[in-house]
Amino acid sequence: MREAGLGAIGDLGFVGLDDDPDHPVVITGRQAARGRPLTAIDKEVSQLVNAERAPVEHGFAALKNWRIL
Repeated sequence: MREAGLGAIGDLGFVGLDDDPDHPVVITGRQAARGRPLTAIDKEVSQLVNAERAPVEHGFAALKNWRIL
């Protein structure tokens, strides 16, 4: 994807998939670790990523509900 100049927004299942943290191709939210809670900035980043993903996820849910997929 990087060679083609493309990018993607993913859920927390894609954390660690991208090997270049300075120029990410797969943008994900932040995840808290044991003993390391999310900062206010991390929470805001996760909220923005989730706001971009929500319409797509709702579209997939509608297609599945209509048994198209």
